[in-house]
Parts: sequence; C-alpha cells; structure tokens
Amino acid sequence: MTAPRRFRPRLLLSAAALSLLSACSHLAEQAVPAQPLLATGDLGVIIERDHSSVQLISQSGMRSLARIEGLGDLSHASLVFSPDQRYAYVFARDGGLSKIDLLEQRLVKRVVQGGNSIGGAISQDGSLIAVSNYEPGGVKVFNSDSLDLVADIPATPLPGQDRNARTVGLVDAPGQRFVFSLFDSDETWLADFSQADASNQYQPQLQRFTGIGKQPYDALLTPDGRYYIAGLFGEDGMAKLDLWHPERGVQRILGDYGRGQEKLPVYKMPHLEGWTVAGEKTFVPAIGQHQVLVLDSQSWQPKGAIDVAGQPVFVMARPDHRQIWVNFAYPDNNKLQIIDSESQQIIATLEPGPAVLHMEFSARGHRVWVSVRDGNEVQVWDTYRLKKLATLPAHSPSGIFFTHRAQQMGL
Repeated sequence: MTAPRRFRPRLLLSAAALSLLSACSHLAEQAVPAQPLLATGDLGVIIERDHSSVQLISQSGMRSLARIEGLGDLSHASLVFSPDQRYAYVFARDGGLSKIDLLEQRLVKRVVQGGNSIGGAISQDGSLIAVSNYEPGGVKVFNSDSLDLVADIPATPLPGQDRNARTVGLVDAPGQRFVFSLFDSDETWLADFSQADASNQYQPQLQRFTGIGKQPYDALLTPDGRYYIAGLFGEDGMAKLDLWHPERGVQRILGDYGRGQEKLPVYKMPHLEGWTVAGEKTFVPAIGQHQVLVLDSQSWQPKGAIDVAGQPVFVMARPDHRQIWVNFAYPDNNKLQIIDSESQQIIATLEPGPAVLHMEFSARGHRVWVSVRDGNEVQVWDTYRLKKLATLPAHSPSGIFFTHRAQQMGL
C-alpha cells in the first residue's frame, strides 16, 4: 500500500504582492537617514549670540555638524541638557525658551515665556524646566516634554514700583528643588517641586530667606549639591544656604570678598558657575580686582590671592583640578591665563584673540574649547601641550556647552 504523500505548505506570492514588497523595501531604503548615527555623549552646542542660532558640534571630530536658527536674542543665552543628552533647552534673553533635538538637529518648539530672561535650570529627574526672569520677575516652570507651563512663581513686588524683583542665580538642587535669588529685594528662595497633583500640576513648597545681603547677582551650587552660595554686588561678602539644613537659614561668609574699600569699576560681573571647587581649595574671581582668590573649601575662609592679568570672569578647573583656566573682562579679554592649582603660580598666558568669552573642557580634560567672539571663531586647545588643535568658524560665539553637563548638578 502506498503511503500518503506529506503535505508541504508552499508560500505563493502573486505579482501584486511582490510589487508591494518591492515598493516597501524601496521606501525603507529612502527612510534610512543620510547622516551617520551620532552618540549623544560626543555632542556639544555653541551659542552664536548675534545670529539667533546655535551650532551643534562633534567633540571627538572637532567639527561642526549643523546650525539651528530662529532662537531669538542670544546675547546672554545659556542652556541645559535632558538627562539622556538628547535635548537641549536654550534660555534666550528675550524670554524665549527653545527645545532642540540634538539627534534630529532641529528646533522642536519655542515659547516666549517672559520679557527679559536671565537663565534656567532642569530638575533632578529631567521632567521640569525652570526659567528665571528679570521681566516680569519671578520663575516659570515648564513640562520638559511639551513646554507647557506647570507653575508660575512671581517674585516679590517692589514698593512703589510697577514691577517685581529680578530673579538671578537659578540652579537645580537635589530633591526635585530649584533655588534662586532676588536681586532687588535681597532674598533667596527655595522651591520644592517633589509633589504633583493627579493632573500633574504643581503647588511648589516655598521657603523664603530675606535680608541675605544687598543685591545678590549670581549664585553657584557646590558640586555635591549641598551649598547654594550667592554673590553680593551691593556689599562685600557672600550668602550661603546649606540645603541639608535650610532651617538654619542663610549665613554670611567671606566678609572681605567683593570690591573692597575702593569701589572699583566693574566691567563685567564674574560668573559664579565658573568657580572652581578643587579639593581643599576653591578658586574665586574677585569682583573688579585683578585677582583670583583662594579659599578653604570647608571653612570658606580666605587662604590667599593670585595676581592675574585683568578682572577675571570665569575661573574654571580642568577636570583633574591640576590646572585653573581664567579669562578676563575688557580690556584684557584677549587673554587666557593658566594657574597651577598646587603651586598657585601662573604657568602660561595665551592670547587666543579678541573677546574670549567662554571655555568648556572635555569630560576628561584633555581638550578645552574657547569662544573668541570678535574673531568669529571657536578654538580647540590641547590642555597638556597648550597647543591649538583646531579652529571652527562661528557667528559671534559665546557659551559652549557639552552634553556631559547633563549628569552634573547646578549646571
């Protein structure tokens, strides 16, 4: 008896199906991006202050990748990165808040949230973007995905004036908090955003510290996230808030820090986020003086001063803390000086070009990028050999920001 033949299913494709598969394959080929894949950790952003644009750059390649335009007045712009390093949030002086997709190299959304903005911060979990305003005064907080407003914190109204106090020194802090100061009313505020209601709306818990000192103009958060320190423009000294123990209030420190007995003209205010906390020492730009001050990182007491070429603006450490790089206000803003942190001696003076505004180190410190505004270029330097490696053209460059900032507090 003949065994039955086994049934073997066969896939039969009609001419129409084959045509459809061919078309889908063709579309898939067209959908493959022309540009190579990018690693977010290798990216950076350069602010082009007079061109309403930013450049996206490759750190390892030392080259420009794209220019994104239409970002408003970038004359005092800064930015923060999302925790995954994909998005940059740009804070423009005209009150604009822009969200940029670094991988797709495009502007996702821009909102104008105020009239005069001075910076911003991103929350610890990356869900909130806070913007600090001169006009109308106060802080507005947005959902980082949609840029929808989730909270509005007006600053203290000024007596007899139709405006609120200007907010400065806004930073993120551990515990889903933001800290900022009020220039006109001599206050520091701590805003806790750790709780949201069912509709994801926030009623932040506010702690207000008054009488901290005259005219706080900027602030920093120490790298461990514990201390918020506000510089004072209206008097000597600084104001320190211990975020582990805010119930202790704001303490005055560094009573001799400032312009001193002789009120010298200040050509450009130092940026406190450019301070260097390097182990047991902290290096600080002296307001209006041709000095970098050296402090004890634990007691915050002065340990000395280093004479430098001009009024320092940024005092920044190479990531290993061995070198301290300093740039200056006009008329000495064509120079950079490098200090050995151990000997506290100047080991080199460089002259990259006219109007050196900002520096940014690679994460491991082997390179530093330098913006030369009036030379319309950004330079890349080897920090060990002190040799220029590359030059990139840029429209009036100012701030330079690398994505490793996404993992740092207070930046």
